[in-house]
Parts: sequence; structure tokens; C-alpha cells
Amino acid sequence: MTLAMGVPPHEPVRAWVSVPEELSARVPVEQRGRGLDRDSVRMLVSRGIEVAHHTFSELPRLLRAGDLLVVNTSATLAAALDGWIGHARVVVHFSTRGDDGRWAVELREPDGRGTTRARAGGPAGTEVCLPGGGWLVLEEPLSGRSRRLWWARVAGPGVPGLLREHGRPIRYSYTDRDQPLSVYQTVFALPSADGAGSAEMPSAARPFTARLVTELVSRGVQFAPVMLHTGVASAEAHEPPYPERFAVPEASARVINAVRAGGGRIVAVGTTAVRAVESAAGADGVVRPRAGWTDLVVTPEHGVRVVDGLLTGLHEPEASHLLMLEAVAGREAIRRGYEAAVRGRYLWHEFGDVHLVLPQQGLPRAAATRQDLTQSIACATSGETAPRPV
Repeated sequence: MTLAMGVPPHEPVRAWVSVPEELSARVPVEQRGRGLDRDSVRMLVSRGIEVAHHTFSELPRLLRAGDLLVVNTSATLAAALDGWIGHARVVVHFSTRGDDGRWAVELREPDGRGTTRARAGGPAGTEVCLPGGGWLVLEEPLSGRSRRLWWARVAGPGVPGLLREHGRPIRYSYTDRDQPLSVYQTVFALPSADGAGSAEMPSAARPFTARLVTELVSRGVQFAPVMLHTGVASAEAHEPPYPERFAVPEASARVINAVRAGGGRIVAVGTTAVRAVESAAGADGVVRPRAGWTDLVVTPEHGVRVVDGLLTGLHEPEASHLLMLEAVAGREAIRRGYEAAVRGRYLWHEFGDVHLVLPQQGLPRAAATRQDLTQSIACATSGETAPRPV
């Protein structure tokens, strides 16, 4: 990892840059003016410490034939639901469905402006009445480090149907108004057979349009779909991500390995795609088909084994996601990029502009060499152990 000059290794990004409130994207780009589409957002491009300014529609000219984009196919749920504790109204954010049928939920209070504010979690045994005659009971905190999310047992109508009929997308206070669920779906979203999905949109992929995907494919850029159902973010405390359900299919693992062995660049679309593909990577850098739960938190200390570049939104300086960006690009590159984004009046959050982090020109891949990787892939297929590099 490259460190910013004179900046201690663990000093937070908020020490470098302050994001003015007016840089929050309050509505989607296509609602800001006539003739704008999702790919009209601006795109900051970092190659090492070099920064350039583009629009997202220029992405096909910034990638090259042989590159591969890893995309998250998780569909966004209408995960916010009104509820009542006695006569007091609360808003329930449904985050994650557990293997035992319970749901991890966050209870919040209406703030009178159409959005919500944080509420103390618990206690165990709290009953929340839901629309349609259902209810839930809080049983235990999801984690010992925070009481924000609780496992809850839901009675009555099934949660997927309940959310379809009565739910709405989770909305935060920096947005101007409620939006239909379609605004929160990406072009890659696929409905899950069991009704599961993401509590919050995998927003890095939002600027993609069918037209842009077609142009990328025509230029020789490949796509590898993965799935990671993202939970409810910690809007106030910026906690590290909790375990999330993910899947890397066999076909995607195969194409990722082939592109890496051939010298192509693996660019993850969003931090969720990074978490999924790195969770399926072995110590040898080979990606294998995997499905289940991941508790991986990508940090500069952990590093990345597969991903060369990252397309992502602009995160608040306190957000834990920035550690993942540092793992991919290095601390100095992210510092320079965020300073440039503030100077350039880029817009933040899920309806905002994006940041494309690419490897510095001429630098070798930090993971295994091409020969080592090819040997590892062959051994993974045959079940043998790869030879150790000397």
C-alpha cells in the first residue's frame, strides 16, 4: 500500500477532505434535466495518483478489449416498511434473511420529512405490528459490537410478499423525495427465486444502460455476474459490513480466471462485487465457485487477490468502504482522487457521480504472475496442489 506523505497509516479520510452538504445527489441524474440518462453522471478516473475527469458514457473508451467487469446481479428490495410499537410509529428496514427464516432488521423513527432517524435498538421481546396483519418480535442483536440490527421472527404474511405489497425503497435524508423501486434497480438486477435481494441498491452499477453494455461488449469487454445481497448500511455510525449472502457461479469463476491468466484486467463494479469475488478467491489467486455467507472485510492489511480495478460511488469520508478502495489503489491515490472530487464539485451517494480506479500504467499485477496463475488454475481443475513459487 502506498501511503499519503506525512499521513499516519490509520488516519481517517475525513482528516484529508470535508464533503459539503450541497454535494449530496438529491435526485437521480435523469431527473435533473431534459435529455439526461443514467450514463450522464460524471466519472472521476484515477490511475495511480493521476486523476482525470470524464462522463460515464466514455467508459467503453477507457477500458480495452480483454478487460472484464464483475457485476452484482442482486435486485433491490422495497425494504422499508411502516410498523407500530403500541401507538408509536416506527419504520422497519429489512436487511438480511437468515438461514433459519428470521430477518435481520433495523428499527428507525420517522423524522417528519419523509425519511428516518436512528433509534435505540431492542430490547429483546419488542413486538412490532406490520401492515397486512403481520408482526415481528425482536429476539437478539445481530452482532455483539452493535445493537443497531436485530434478528427478528416474523409472523403472518411472508416477508417478500409483504415488501412487494407494502414496502418502499430505503430512503435517506439527503434525498428530496420518495422514488419508485425501478429507480433503485440496476440493468444487471435479476429477481431471486426465494424473494431475497439487497436492502440497498448496489449503486455503482446504476449508471449502466443497455446501450452502454452493448457498446462495451462490441469492444471486447467481458462481464462476469456474481451475487451479493447487501444489507442495511450504517448511515450514522459507519460500521464495517456484516456477513452477507453471496454466490460466484462456476461460469463466472472460469471467465475471471481465464481473463487473469491472459493478462486482462479485472474491474469490479462496486464494493459488493469486490467482496463477493475476493470471498471466492483462494490464497493462490484462483477464483472457485462458492455460495453462502461471507464475513470478509477487505482492508489494506488484507489486500486483494483478484481485483485490479474498481468502479464505485463516492463514499463519505467516514465510510468503512474507503478501506477497500485503499486496498485496491493505495492510500495516496484515494486521497488525491477525493480531493479532486471535492474541488470538481462531484456529487455523492447512490444517485451521484462515480469513481473509476484503474491500475497505474506499466505496473505489474500485484498478485500471482501469469505463469503461476495458469499453473494454479490447472491444478485447481485437476485437484492437485500448485507448486510454490521460488
